[in-house]
Amino acid sequence: MVVSVEKGLEGKFSPFFYLSANDGNVVDTFTLYTLMTDRVAGPVNNAIEGETRAYNGKDYEYKGPADITVTENEDGTVYYDLTIRDDIVFTDGTPADIDDVIFGLYVYLDPTYDGNVTLYSCPIEGLEEYRSGMSPLYTLLVEAGEDNTDFTYWDEETQTQFWTEALPAAGEAFAQSILDYCIANGYNAEDDPVEAITPNWGYEVAEGATAADFFNTMVEAYEGDYNAMSETELATGTLWSYLDASWSAGVETGESAPNISGIQRLDDYSLRVVTTELDATMIYQMSLPIAPLHHYGDESLYDYENNMFGFPKGDLSIVKAKTTDPLGAGPYIFKEYSNGVVYMDANPDFYKGEPKIAHLNYLESTEADKVNGIVAGTLDLADPSYSVDTAKQIAAENGFSDDEWDNFDGPVLTTRLIDYRGYGYIGINPNNVKVGDDPYSDQSKALRKALATLIAVYRDEAIDSYYGPTASVINYPISNTSWAAPQTTDDGYRIAYSVDMNGADIYTADMTAEDKYAAAMQASLDYFEAAGYTVEDGKITAAPEGAKMEYECILGGNGQGDHPSFLLLKNVSEALETVGFTLSINDVVNASDLYASYQNGVAELWCAAWQASSDPDMFQLYHSEGSTNYYQIADDELDELIEAGRQSTDQAYRKSIYQAAMEIIMDYAVEIPIYQRSECVLLSSERVNIDSIPTDMTPYWNWLSEVETIELK
Repeated sequence: MVVSVEKGLEGKFSPFFYLSANDGNVVDTFTLYTLMTDRVAGPVNNAIEGETRAYNGKDYEYKGPADITVTENEDGTVYYDLTIRDDIVFTDGTPADIDDVIFGLYVYLDPTYDGNVTLYSCPIEGLEEYRSGMSPLYTLLVEAGEDNTDFTYWDEETQTQFWTEALPAAGEAFAQSILDYCIANGYNAEDDPVEAITPNWGYEVAEGATAADFFNTMVEAYEGDYNAMSETELATGTLWSYLDASWSAGVETGESAPNISGIQRLDDYSLRVVTTELDATMIYQMSLPIAPLHHYGDESLYDYENNMFGFPKGDLSIVKAKTTDPLGAGPYIFKEYSNGVVYMDANPDFYKGEPKIAHLNYLESTEADKVNGIVAGTLDLADPSYSVDTAKQIAAENGFSDDEWDNFDGPVLTTRLIDYRGYGYIGINPNNVKVGDDPYSDQSKALRKALATLIAVYRDEAIDSYYGPTASVINYPISNTSWAAPQTTDDGYRIAYSVDMNGADIYTADMTAEDKYAAAMQASLDYFEAAGYTVEDGKITAAPEGAKMEYECILGGNGQGDHPSFLLLKNVSEALETVGFTLSINDVVNASDLYASYQNGVAELWCAAWQASSDPDMFQLYHSEGSTNYYQIADDELDELIEAGRQSTDQAYRKSIYQAAMEIIMDYAVEIPIYQRSECVLLSSERVNIDSIPTDMTPYWNWLSEVETIELK
């Protein structure tokens, strides 16, 4: 089977040091990870025996390579007990055991580790003591500065080389990774100059700028704080991950502990990780690679009892040297990467059984190659950017008419849609849309609910017009792909902003679309009146003090209305105009103008999107101290709920906590959930047995999750 992968594989096929998502796809095909998650990213704690969970009205069994038990102790510490299966075999025939996992833990937690995994930020007992007293050379050079005159730990030549050669080269590669990310994630203009792409990342550079110029622009924006810039702006890898390995060498500057007391070997197949406090997201950090110590490390340097963990502390060079020669225990065996193709063979010793497809190849492809490649027979599976135009192309290849473009199963191509790990929304800044001086008063809430009620009722028409069946309207400020997302079958589930001033339903099941628009307008007028507006004979004639008769919504439609919420806002604007109120639409060309408007608190209303992580932690977005709380909400009850959600590992309890938090957010009427778009898995109907692919695929459970069961015809 030949599977498309975006052009630009970096060839760093290491579970510890891959940078790009494309390289990560390859790594996931030959590597086993300890944490099994279900279709909504819920951890499966008893994966060895297996657990059955319902999704979309069906029961699915989940079996994986490890069990994880979480124990909360009275002293505030938490035990994460991990047990791997005893029948896992690496593809060179070597059995796996817990020492392979411990080795990987120490790679991630080494003072010089500069890969993408942030396990070192977790509250693991003894971690700070282990990482102290040693720093990567580049860290010390950056802290000392370009004009340093103290050469205790390096010489002047080394310092000069770092600032004039190594750092600029790494910076250029770092900036280029951001440009590549923009192109791979919706900005389809690979040949455009740098100045045309950078606004998608919130920056503007001069005409003719290079990736190096882009890097310098970011450094200037962060006033020379390279670490803050790297952590905030990274797309695939940190700035430091693009340095040569020699700059990551550990330099001893003081004393440190010989081991991490919170990592404890229990037996040949079990370990315990002890954290000093509860962190609900820690369970996801337990997704550790079962990677062969004898391949990525040095067995002669492993002696757990004597604090030796497979490599010299502070020197990961032997691990980094294995990026092009990977080995694992996953469903496929890595054979070769050559001329844009990764070649893999089925693993006969895979613990779930040998995959039914003997050979799996990843072929670097452009967007234009994907549909055409399957039709031509050069690809069997691809992930084209899905739109109505793409759907019509697929329909044409299947011999369907344009009217049948939403027929997903055809004789040539089969389409499966997966909800994207995020959602589009319209935000309202309560400090800019309020009555009087209090943005959280009942009157201010009523004003925003007046707008939100009308926006919500026009969502279906607009999203269907822009996306067709490739997106769906959502009703809560959370991605539908999350286990914490309210389901239509849950008690209390409601359509967003579908109740009137008295809490009664605005709509009935037998209403037509026009009936709903009329009912929403009446409910909106009631909210306006409750906000203190003068409403006479169905018209708004005056605003209360501190409020206005006109507000603006900003969106990024390239100045041409090319945005899923443009028609929605146009309809709302026209409806409000009939009652004497103005909602103007500011369709900006530069995405940076949109970002700046709401990030700096200037926008009144705006259109944007969030991207969800596996854990539904709401701190960053909605806590009063959240770094991206663009609504500037400061509510003690909401803060307490969000903090409570972080302090429990009980998924059912956390879901109820987040449900209550979302009700508060909706009551403030600062966010209107709009849509969740779809991503596409496209397969050859002629060569792939469609009955063998996974059903109900999600961002967390895709074709690779059951690759061993997929068959070719």
